[in-house]
Amino acid sequence: MSPDHEAAPFAAPELLLVPDHLMLRDGPATGHAVHIADGRFADIGPAELLAARHPRLVPQRLPGRLLMPGMIDAHHHLTQSFGKSLAYGEPSEIFRRVWVPLESSLDDEFVYLATKLAALESLRGGFTTVCDAGTRAPGDIGAMARALHETGLRCVLGLICNDGGNESSAAERHALKAQAERFLARWQGDALVHPSLAISVPEAASDEMLTSVSALCAEAGTVFQTHVNEHLASVERSVVARGRRPLELLAHLGALGPQVLIAHGTLVTPPELVLLRDTDTAVSYNPVASQWKGNAVAPAHLMAALGIRFGLGTDATRSDGFRLMDAAEAAQKIAFGLAVGDASSGGGWTWFDHATHEGARAAGLGARTGEIAVGKAADFLLVDVDTPEMCTSVDLTWDLVRLGNRDQIEAVFVDGRLRLWKGWPTDWDARALQRQLARTAQAAIARAPIVRLHPTAAEHRRQAAR
Repeated sequence: MSPDHEAAPFAAPELLLVPDHLMLRDGPATGHAVHIADGRFADIGPAELLAARHPRLVPQRLPGRLLMPGMIDAHHHLTQSFGKSLAYGEPSEIFRRVWVPLESSLDDEFVYLATKLAALESLRGGFTTVCDAGTRAPGDIGAMARALHETGLRCVLGLICNDGGNESSAAERHALKAQAERFLARWQGDALVHPSLAISVPEAASDEMLTSVSALCAEAGTVFQTHVNEHLASVERSVVARGRRPLELLAHLGALGPQVLIAHGTLVTPPELVLLRDTDTAVSYNPVASQWKGNAVAPAHLMAALGIRFGLGTDATRSDGFRLMDAAEAAQKIAFGLAVGDASSGGGWTWFDHATHEGARAAGLGARTGEIAVGKAADFLLVDVDTPEMCTSVDLTWDLVRLGNRDQIEAVFVDGRLRLWKGWPTDWDARALQRQLARTAQAAIARAPIVRLHPTAAEHRRQAAR
């Protein structure tokens, strides 16, 4: 796909951008500029001062535009995204009947194609970083890394280390640990792929693997990901089999800590919230997943008040950062705020922060990305705010949470490079990818031993009319 001529100026190795609005950590600023060089924000400040400090660069003025940090998806399943419509109407624990059978049937080529499509969706939705919780597809995870490099999406990429539980053999555990160590070493220092280790749910691993994987991540300075306290059934299975709830089990084993990112945490007791706070364990808050197939909504506003690190995650539902922020606020308001008369429920800034720099902290990338700051990676969006919905704004931050739309994203940059212009890549053919996947996705779904309990909307309508 050839670059749009309007996008050509953004391909320069150095940029001096002057938007109408610049979203800094403490809110929007006007009259400011950013200097981008070597993939980083090299200088930030009043536009006139930056123009004087960098006289060899021609300032690119961007009227009606907001320059804001790219959003962080703190929980994704890149190789599930192509089958997202399989989840509609399904009860909880869909992973057992749909995702495990589906992913287990995918070959390397389909993993590559599915990851590339999911990465494109993420970039179109304003995400410059995603945290992938690991694929169950067989084969080399390098197929995913290849797709990420080609699209330019930053990713905390998880390698699943399930050993099946306490009945696993010493040989199985030794082989998995060796594989994990090789994976961490292979991708150490990569510009876009940040290696991570994952265990799908605590019940899928032995006590030894849970402690070993967490310790490996702590030593390597990377993230250990696992789904914890998401569904009633999994909590009850853990109590029956191990005598403790999943989060309690991790705490008992000493497997919590600042290297840990738990997905969901919807069913947490007051003592468990204290455990999260005291161990500095991070959480991904996935409000759309709660709406689609959850048992509860995570108490994210309370987590924020307690100082628990958390980011916002899509859980492969829909990759739209603005709709995710809206869902994050709305779910808190409906689940908790209405009952106590809390009209603000965190305000717009809470959800914007946890979609950006707080999300980066939860994903272990707080030193690298998530905000417009000198030295950070130039992962950012140019957003058209000269729209009928926002032209009279008196609170741009909250407007972005409640009124922001994916279609307003004009450009997406990762590591200082333009990755999308007006929703489409400038250096590869996304339409060809769509056509290729449209031809093969139905076959991949058909050959997987999926068990769905809910019919399609058309069939459901017919059943309801009988």
